[in-house]
Amino acid sequence: MTSRPAPRWALTALSLSMLLPSLGTSIANVGLPAMAATLGAAFSQVQWVVIGYLLAVTTLIVGAGGLGDLLGRRRLLVGSAALFTAASLLCGLAPDLALLITARVLQGAGAAGMMALTMALVGETVPPARTGRAMGLLGTMSAVGTALGPSLGGLLVAGFGWRAIFLAVVPLGTLTTVLTYRALPTSTPVEPASRRRFDLIGTALLAITLGAYALAMTSGGRSSGTATIALLAVAAIALALFVTAESRVPYPLLRLPLLRDPELAAALTASALVATVMMTTLVVGPFHLSGALHLGPALIGLVMSAGPAVSALAGVPAGRAADRFGAGTMVVAGLGGITGGAAVLAVMPARAGVLGYVLPLVVVTAGYAVFQAANNTAVMRNVAAPQRGVVSGTLNLSRNIGLMTGASVMGAVFALAGGGGGTTAPAAEVARGTHVTFAVAAVLVALGLVLALRFTGRAARDPSPVATASPKEPTGLSGRTR
Repeated sequence: MTSRPAPRWALTALSLSMLLPSLGTSIANVGLPAMAATLGAAFSQVQWVVIGYLLAVTTLIVGAGGLGDLLGRRRLLVGSAALFTAASLLCGLAPDLALLITARVLQGAGAAGMMALTMALVGETVPPARTGRAMGLLGTMSAVGTALGPSLGGLLVAGFGWRAIFLAVVPLGTLTTVLTYRALPTSTPVEPASRRRFDLIGTALLAITLGAYALAMTSGGRSSGTATIALLAVAAIALALFVTAESRVPYPLLRLPLLRDPELAAALTASALVATVMMTTLVVGPFHLSGALHLGPALIGLVMSAGPAVSALAGVPAGRAADRFGAGTMVVAGLGGITGGAAVLAVMPARAGVLGYVLPLVVVTAGYAVFQAANNTAVMRNVAAPQRGVVSGTLNLSRNIGLMTGASVMGAVFALAGGGGGTTAPAAEVARGTHVTFAVAAVLVALGLVLALRFTGRAARDPSPVATASPKEPTGLSGRTR
């Protein structure tokens, strides 16, 4: 059984649980030069402070969701927040790079549990009619964490050294751990653990799949093409073994029929495509602003902060719109905004200046906020209770895969089309690279828009009630049992 505490404190706990992993992702980058100097490490070595965190999150997020479904979501969220906090303290006290990277991996493991279970607990915290608002709030907190990381990290590194960027997180992590324990609903697993075993084989195979893919995407610039191809081959083989194993075990980590739900598959695909495009703005933006528009570092940082700021401001209104007008309708609206903004960036001449770049960027990021709130609402509002953790983890996983793919593939597109895309490339070539990259981005999101239009039209022809699934029968976006 589940008891509902005061929604305000519960939402505060969930908001902090979404803020910290995003902050952990973005705050460390700014401290890499100082870490390299203090620890006597090369840049290629210190980069693993970021890569290790990302790998841990990516490989463990689905398993963390499945374990939460089995052991109890609040219990595992409390443990994940405690692990994140303890690992942050260890990062700040680490005497050498090896221990720092190890601590960052542990911090990523805690972040994986927090990201997977936060959205899953929304269904136990707020009424279905207010799910969109809650998802919008969580999207806002994620954007705030992403936006706050570089600026806060820069101030802490300048004033107190790189260790402060980790130690400053400890009090906030402690507060989050206490709030998740006291304010979130207590619940028992749908099936007692004594009757169900955790799918260790499936978890290991999925971790190998995702880890190899993540390494191929994040280390492409530091390894040979042969190594990247080998990693992708390992990922493909492990994925095939994972699918085979999941079809044979009595309690699989991920029920494959769930992914065969076309509406859920469309939502996950759109999430990955949108994340790919959003990473494009982060990868291409600094080079375009410096190489094509000739801005200095301070102005580049100011312009780049416009995107996360808009996303943070639009999150809660986007969630309310999803509740009022329907999640499917707002998914289409969000994807339309992203597609339109990316298309404008693909043709906007450099002579339009900063305003010509910022205005379409604002449209893209506002569309992202609308899409994220509506898509998360559409998925989590109607998924059956026994699968909330693993579906939430899978939804976050699709976003992470999109971010990694955007950083690698879209970065390669920009470099290929923009004369290398470096600081020495002529302004005209940098602008051309920006145009080609955002043209590709617009096409990718347009594919997601086509999928969304297809299933929004189907839902209009065949309406179904919200969240009426049997505990034994997972559902897709429409709430129909399969």
